[in-house]
Amino acid sequence: MSTDDVSRRTFIRTAGGAAGVAGATAATTGNAAAQEVQPVWPSGASSGNLGTYQDARGESEVTVQVGAGDTGLAFDPTLLWVDPGTTITFEWTGSGGAHNVQTVEGGGPASLDSGDPTSEGGNTYVYETSEEDVGITHYHCVPHTAVGMHGGLAVGEDIETESTGGGGGSNAVFVPQGARALSIATFVAMVSTLGLAFVFMKYGGTITQEEK
Repeated sequence: MSTDDVSRRTFIRTAGGAAGVAGATAATTGNAAAQEVQPVWPSGASSGNLGTYQDARGESEVTVQVGAGDTGLAFDPTLLWVDPGTTITFEWTGSGGAHNVQTVEGGGPASLDSGDPTSEGGNTYVYETSEEDVGITHYHCVPHTAVGMHGGLAVGEDIETESTGGGGGSNAVFVPQGARALSIATFVAMVSTLGLAFVFMKYGGTITQEEK
């Protein structure tokens, strides 16, 4: 067996091992990302239309669309987790008719109340959370409560949580930015490794002979 063959086989084994490790890392990252920790939402909130979820802890401001979705009968995000002191801006899309934002009776500590329903696009209702809002609040649009226009607001860290694979009923898996970036970087590294292996297999012997 020539030195070229030995070197080539050694390189292929190394490249294969690196690709395997990269693939395993990506799979592990994906599984970890899929198992997100979310608050234990009241059933009325978690079954709200659209079902999107956002963990906005660490952010000072966040926006919730009022009248989201294809029919304009949802809040987006439907389920939101923030810190005390976060400013939440509820912004009307102008779709789905007249809406308002109001805490369901007995639905939790936050006293959300945007007033009379309105259909005006661009209308806003601003609510700043406080320590008094710590916990989970179930709110709704009064005119459309019967058709599922509900939402959930979690405030603070000291609340009951659970591991979940999705976003409060959403079909999309919520993946943190860090995990997403790591998965992309791992994929790029794996493709690069396989590309080098291909080049070495095809041209390695030729280059070696020319050098000799």
